[in-house]
Amino acid sequence: MAQTPLLRGQRINVTKHASGTFDVQVNPAAPLDEAEGITLGRMSLGKQFHGELDATSQGQMLTAATEGNGSGAYVAIERVTGILSGRSGSFVLMHSGTMTRDGQHLSVTVAPGSGTGQLVGLAGQMAITIVDTQHRYDFAYTQG
Repeated sequence: MAQTPLLRGQRINVTKHASGTFDVQVNPAAPLDEAEGITLGRMSLGKQFHGELDATSQGQMLTAATEGNGSGAYVAIERVTGILSGRSGSFVLMHSGTMTRDGQHLSVTVAPGSGTGQLVGLAGQMAITIVDTQHRYDFAYTQG
């Protein structure tokens, strides 16, 4: 199969990875709304990232939990400000998560066009794991 040659000035976006740990503070931002076996919540988020992402973030999270079956969902948005692999700026992360008895699904994505400073053009996905109460991230990203 023939490869398409690069045009002059065209850039190749190479996926990079940044990993590390983070501390998180979650605080209720409003009283819980409980009705019909479903509890809705709104929380404020504050994080401190360590490692290749040296940053802080502030955000908001909305949650829903059902009574008795262990199912739940959340969405969140947070503004991250700091240094990613030597480049400074800010960007927005969008979260969408679900939990059932069968498992969990989490998507954390950079909001398109949200990069500022030296992070303009940032795109990517962040995986989050929790082991023995320690939060870890693995951030796969490109910068176009």
